[in-house]
Order: sequence, then structure tokens, then C-alpha cells
Amino acid sequence: MPQQTLLMIVNPRAGRNKSPAPLFDAAAIFCESGYLLSIHRTTAPGDAAAYAAREGGQYDVVVAVGGDGTLNEVACGLMQLQHPPLLGYLPQGSTNDFAASLRISSNPAEAAQAIVRHQPRMLDVGRWNQRHFIYVASFGAFTSTSYTASQAAKNALGHFAYILEGMKDLNSLRPYRLRIQADGDTLDGEYLFGAVCNSTSIGGLMKLDPERVVLDDGRFELLLIRCPKTPAELQNLVLAMLEQRYDRDGVIFRHVRSLHLETEEDLPWSLDGEYAPSMPSVDITNCQQALTMLL
Repeated sequence: MPQQTLLMIVNPRAGRNKSPAPLFDAAAIFCESGYLLSIHRTTAPGDAAAYAAREGGQYDVVVAVGGDGTLNEVACGLMQLQHPPLLGYLPQGSTNDFAASLRISSNPAEAAQAIVRHQPRMLDVGRWNQRHFIYVASFGAFTSTSYTASQAAKNALGHFAYILEGMKDLNSLRPYRLRIQADGDTLDGEYLFGAVCNSTSIGGLMKLDPERVVLDDGRFELLLIRCPKTPAELQNLVLAMLEQRYDRDGVIFRHVRSLHLETEEDLPWSLDGEYAPSMPSVDITNCQQALTMLL
């Protein structure tokens, strides 16, 4: 039987203040488990996706080492392959939202031990026009926070960096006029925030009930927050988010397989924390069980 091969794609910038020693422990665990190990250190944005697409098909397992943005790039690269290899994740970022949803340890050695136990789990992947995302596509209030907070701030402050950056937007919060078609229903209105997600955490700021999120069912969780008209409505919205009460006025929460959005406004997006430019028309579809992850 040929030796199993494993590729680690490592973002050296993610979690730069962390000691590299645990990554050596993870690498040793892979080798001791019988994998023939290769390591690629990324050198620029987009490198992880390009390398995964170009070389990933030669390996049995490809492991993303970095934050959610690194995982997004590796997943996007693997989605270009006809037969993508198994995917692993050693979370080294500042928030690691998706790792929290999957209960992946932030300790590289523990996460590596989980990978070598070889318990595969199918995962849905989202397609946003021609790009992919693995756990969330969001727009509106605080969306830019995930990609405007500096890497140094993320490394030093983690979730608090997102909150600090988001507070800069409080005086400029505004509604976006949108027309959304979701599984045949039309949602025409003004919204402060929207997310199409496959995760229990969004940007380290909002949480979804784990009982209501299934990662391989072919459906996204759609969360829309309408623009409050009074301070009381704003307070109710904040309480609804804190208490995970999605049946409150001003909150729309449902499970959808696909979504078409149109707007005449400048509406930038965040895909797994990475910037995506405004588009007048966006189609989001669920690629059910497109990747298999070792957990």
C-alpha cells in the first residue's frame, strides 16, 4: 500500500505572536502517523488558493494552517479540483469562527491528533458568484471589520480587535435597500446587516444556536437585520442577538438553499473575513457536501 501524503499550507503571518513550537509538534504527529509530509509557507494573499489548486490534487490530505482566511483560500483552491483531497485545519488565527463551530482545538497538536484519527465529515461550501466561501458571506454593519482590522491588532487582541474596529462604524451605520429572493420568497426592504452562513459564529461578534446549524444539509442559515426606526427597536435588536432570539421583530432567520440579491447601492461583502467588492447582482448557492474534512 503506497504511503499516504499530507500537505501543510502554512500562513506564517497568522497568529504571529504565537510560538511556532506547537506546529513542529503537529508536524511530528503527522510523520509519526505514517504520512509523507510536505510544507508550503505562503508568501502573499492568494498564494494558498493558487498552491492548493496547483498541487493539492497530488496529496491525500491538505491541511490549512492559519486563520479563517487561510482556510478559505485553501478550500477555494481545492474546489477547483475534480477530486479534491481530504481537508484538515490547524486554526492559528485570531477568531477562528469556523473552528469553533467544528470544535477544532486551537492547540495544533490536539488538532493534528484529531486529523490522524481520520474521522471524515462532509461539509457544504458556498458559491458567491464565481468565488467560494466555506462558512459565511456577509454584508452591512461591521462586515468590513473582519478585513480592515490590522493583522497586528488581530494577533494582539483577537476578538477585541474586531469590536474596536467595528465601533468606528457606529456613527455611520446605515440601511441598505435590497431585493432578495431566497428559495422563491422575496424579501424586499432595508437592512443593516445580512449573513448567509454555515457556522455558529459570525465575525467573532454574533452567535447562532448550534442546534439550528447543520453543516452538510445543503442549506445555509440566512440572517437579516432590518433597520430599527427607534432607540427601543435598536435595543430590542441588540437583545435578540445576545439572546439568540431570531423570532423577534426586525430579525429574519431562515434556512435556504440559494439566494439572489440585487441592489443599486455600494454594498461590499466579506467572504470568510476576506473582502469581496460590491456587485449589483449576487447569486449564492450551496454546493452540498463539496469537501470532506478530517475532524
